[in-house]
Amino acid sequence: MANHFALFKPIKLLISLVLFSFILGMIPVSPEEGMYPLSEIDKIDLQKAGLKIDPKDVYNPNGVSLVDALVSLGGCTGSFISDNGLIITNHHCAFGAITRASTVENNYLENGFHAKTLAEEIPSQGGICRITESYQDVSDAILGAIQNVTDPVERTKIISQKIKELSDAAANEKESIVAEVSEMFAGKTYVLFKYRVIRDVRLVYAPPQSIGNFGGETDNWVWPRHTGDFSLMRAYVAPDGKAAAYSKDNIPFKPKKFLKINPNGVEEGDFVFQLGYPGRTFRHRPAQYMKYQQDYLLPYISDLYQYAIETMQELSAGNKELTLAFANRIKGLANTMKNYQGKIKGLKKINLVAQKQEEERQLQQFINSDPDLKAKYGNLLEEIRIVFEKVNQNAQADLWLRQLNNFSPTLAHALFILNYTEENLKPDAEKNPAFQEKNIKRSLAQLESTKQNYNPDFEETMLMKMMIDANGFKQSNRIAAVDEILEGNGTDPEETFQSFISNNIINSKIRDKEYFNLLLTKKPEEIAALQDPLFIFAKKIRMQNQVSDKENQKNEGKLNKFYGDLVDVKMLWKKTNFIPDANSTLRLTYGHIKGYNPADAVYMEPFTSVDGVIEKSATGGEDFVIPDKLRTVYDKKDFGKYVSKKTGKLPVAMLYDMDTTGGNSGSPVLDAYGNLIGVNFDRAYEATINDFAWNETYSRSIGVDIRYVLWVMDKIGGADNLLKEIGIN
Repeated sequence: MANHFALFKPIKLLISLVLFSFILGMIPVSPEEGMYPLSEIDKIDLQKAGLKIDPKDVYNPNGVSLVDALVSLGGCTGSFISDNGLIITNHHCAFGAITRASTVENNYLENGFHAKTLAEEIPSQGGICRITESYQDVSDAILGAIQNVTDPVERTKIISQKIKELSDAAANEKESIVAEVSEMFAGKTYVLFKYRVIRDVRLVYAPPQSIGNFGGETDNWVWPRHTGDFSLMRAYVAPDGKAAAYSKDNIPFKPKKFLKINPNGVEEGDFVFQLGYPGRTFRHRPAQYMKYQQDYLLPYISDLYQYAIETMQELSAGNKELTLAFANRIKGLANTMKNYQGKIKGLKKINLVAQKQEEERQLQQFINSDPDLKAKYGNLLEEIRIVFEKVNQNAQADLWLRQLNNFSPTLAHALFILNYTEENLKPDAEKNPAFQEKNIKRSLAQLESTKQNYNPDFEETMLMKMMIDANGFKQSNRIAAVDEILEGNGTDPEETFQSFISNNIINSKIRDKEYFNLLLTKKPEEIAALQDPLFIFAKKIRMQNQVSDKENQKNEGKLNKFYGDLVDVKMLWKKTNFIPDANSTLRLTYGHIKGYNPADAVYMEPFTSVDGVIEKSATGGEDFVIPDKLRTVYDKKDFGKYVSKKTGKLPVAMLYDMDTTGGNSGSPVLDAYGNLIGVNFDRAYEATINDFAWNETYSRSIGVDIRYVLWVMDKIGGADNLLKEIGIN
């Protein structure tokens, strides 16, 4: 691997010419729409929009810039705010670390946490952060490998193999460098990113849940908002500066750059921007994809998650220990559920499927008008429709199979044994990456984590739900393993399922570590000889999964090429250029502090204040409980220097028209001078559809105002040591 390291230059020096050729000039009509890759920042007239510093201070190809203060943090974003590795992110991004550190006796989730010294900071148990080090366009290497490949399954396989080859070559385990190839435009552009991984991240400060999650699921994805959604973590490395797992000898990481804080905040109309790692958007996808989302994926997942949430709430009612154990999972599922419900509502409200269909009708006319275009793209839209016809035919079973492991740790253990014992017969280089020597410890640790806070009643209830659902699927989507449970076993499916689940899954010994480790030493034929109903069931599930995966690979291979062609011909038709969909790589977005009109005669102001916290708490709702100390300080009107100079009130949250999605949680909201003035944490309900379509009239994101962050740390938390560290006297 070391011989490939020289191919990569520091991110400050490497600008990919090939990437430029695909994205050059791709500035959309509306300046606020767009999650711009690093290579595009110098093409945006940020100063005309309101930036008061040199754009090179944001991203500098020849020096240190704001980009160097950013970290990817477990699916969220964070940013360094001191030269001693202190990171600010969202409370909901640190939620897992907070709950894992909490006990009934020391409930940091409920009461908050404040480390007054480095020694008091709590390891986040497996938490890591990643810093973008470099990137390189590898499109030629990948597309060249499939240039003459027509079979879609083979195409998908070769792309995956090439991505793995390039990633493995670029990684440097000794230097804690991991590499990933990200698809920028489907079937068109591929960029290899290198990340420095920090493996020791510790919890430093978290407000009580009644501040950090004020409003709970009632207010989630809703404006007006009054949530103090922030927490502080710290990155640690070994004394020699290299990444290392937790050790008491580790020292705080020294970032190249950290953000300065503007304690005065901003006001309505001010220019703002943010850097972050937005997850996934799908704006370049066709009508058929939107229909699949609207009719199949979104409703199925949201309904299943709602059932899971209600089950956990019922099981934990009146039980503090179980409430704490379920807290992180409930929050994660509820966040997705409400987001998906908002997407369904948004898709139907703006009738996006019909909009896309009309756009594609016009596109087909454009294609047909030119003989050359017709020869190349004439059947493109019809070919896409045919693929999605097959996808939709199998959607029930496919979605069910994808979710099963998420709700059955026991089955996950059985499938792991089946796969491990078979993969173990292969040379290491030919194994599934998860079972290769370099990754097996991590895979085993991930599997072991499924037993943390394990609850058999929850697993049993969810398996009952999913088996009953599967029994109602149409004939083309039957789950063979579920059908076979019923064969010759009476006339009451629910009773039969209950008996099977209880006897063969819930009561299985496989979750016992000693027995599991013994199974790891067995050969496939020895596992089969056990005649364990759990393994028989798991093997049938795996067989159907393999068939489904093969079909998905075939569809993916076709669509991958079709999507690339679709972007090409749409750019010719519209005579404009596109920004790549978000894909968890570092992006910039910008806009202004701005309210919106969600309905006739309704205007949403862009700031909320602490007055609204008190007003909501007066409703008596369980999501609107506040700490006694907050009420006391509020009653004294002890707002210090944190009030808005314009309104005289203490701001809590703010709205802006920047383009964000999942993964932007924790992104720093920066003022015109590049100073931190807030932390992004959500979108308005109308903007949940942002992943599919952005609109300047309703696409609004939400951040916690830095003035509220500082006030909570100062007046509620007494975090003088941390305020001093970040330069607040």
